[in-house]
Amino acid sequence: MSGPSPSNGNGPRRPDPGADDEFARAYADGYGEGLREAFREVLGHAARGHTVQELRMLIESRLARLREDVDLKRRSLTGPPRQPSWSALLRPPSPVPLAPPAARPAPGERLFPVLVPGESYLFREERPARASAFVAANAAAFPRVVVASFRPPDLAAVGPERLTVLRVGPGGGGPSSPTELSGRLRAAMEGPGGALVYLDVFEMMATEHGVDPMLRFVAWATQSAQSTGSTVVLSVDPKGVDDRTMSLLKRSFAGLV
Repeated sequence: MSGPSPSNGNGPRRPDPGADDEFARAYADGYGEGLREAFREVLGHAARGHTVQELRMLIESRLARLREDVDLKRRSLTGPPRQPSWSALLRPPSPVPLAPPAARPAPGERLFPVLVPGESYLFREERPARASAFVAANAAAFPRVVVASFRPPDLAAVGPERLTVLRVGPGGGGPSSPTELSGRLRAAMEGPGGALVYLDVFEMMATEHGVDPMLRFVAWATQSAQSTGSTVVLSVDPKGVDDRTMSLLKRSFAGLV
């Protein structure tokens, strides 16, 4: 008895081996890209000096949101892109020209932009060093300085009567959500003379609570700074956020460093 003959259009259609290979390649490529993204994120957190306990908390929070992230990715691939309803709150950037970070400043040349109350500054750096130095150099211009950080920088020269430190993270006792953080900042920023606000917790809080809530928080903080004469200084590791997030962050800041 001879074997089954290929379909002539009237019988059952045989599976196309080429389609299976294409599916396998697409699946493997997506799997590989997912692994690369996960390792890049872990390396980004490690580069900022987090402890093993903090890394474990960040990774567990990310795993808890994995199903939501996968569903969001699926919707972005199968539907047209949508503009977030709060995009109008993000004001266009007015970058402050600076010398390249790797270049040594010439005599009389400023390493940082001149701080203007009401404007806010985004520092793109692996470790929050230049941002904290910028805050220390300009703290005297404000009646209040507020720091929200895993490891707050040394700002002892500011004086305890003017300095408020919010320790964000495991056991820190600080704000645990973007909403709570905005509540803690509001009184200081709306006080006479405004406040100088330093933040280096964007990546951690975005991992725990979502990127979009943190982008909304940053938009609120920078607009509040504009209306109260305050200044927000945010340090973000470029390797710790994706291109879309960085692009949206830039729109909220007058100074890009």
